[in-house]
Amino acid sequence: MKYMLNGGFQSHPLMRLTLLLTLFLLLAFWASNFALYFAEMNLTPQSVVNYYRGSEAEYRLPRTYQTMLEVTHVHLPMMAVVMLMLTHLLIFVPLPSPLKTGIIATAFGSALTFEGAGWMVRFVHPSFAWFKIGGFLVLQATIGFLLGALAVFLWRAARLQTSKAL
Repeated sequence: MKYMLNGGFQSHPLMRLTLLLTLFLLLAFWASNFALYFAEMNLTPQSVVNYYRGSEAEYRLPRTYQTMLEVTHVHLPMMAVVMLMLTHLLIFVPLPSPLKTGIIATAFGSALTFEGAGWMVRFVHPSFAWFKIGGFLVLQATIGFLLGALAVFLWRAARLQTSKAL
């Protein structure tokens, strides 16, 4: 931890390489989130309702409890790890502490909203489709911001190391 706080990793090329490659994989994750969402739904509440509750017009069956549970079982720990990693790295980005706190809370809150809203649409009421759409948009915006902050941080670290070498 001291290594991260003191910025020692900024001068270590392998650490920067590891973070850069992680950034590339997470950018692909972020893009695939868009692709997966829009493969089944769009930004209209009716498309979300049709996906979770089924649609006779589209010959689509409602999502079953077991199917949703299996998806949730995989998504929750994966989102927890991704959010933990990205928000942990955000701690070392030079931003005001209250802003960091808000971004961290938004990241985890939007991930939980995105995951939970499907359950609410399916088993409580179709009007929760707005939560699914909002959760998706806020989650994607937050992940995009976190990835951008990491990219800028890595770029500045590389520039700082280059200027010290000269």
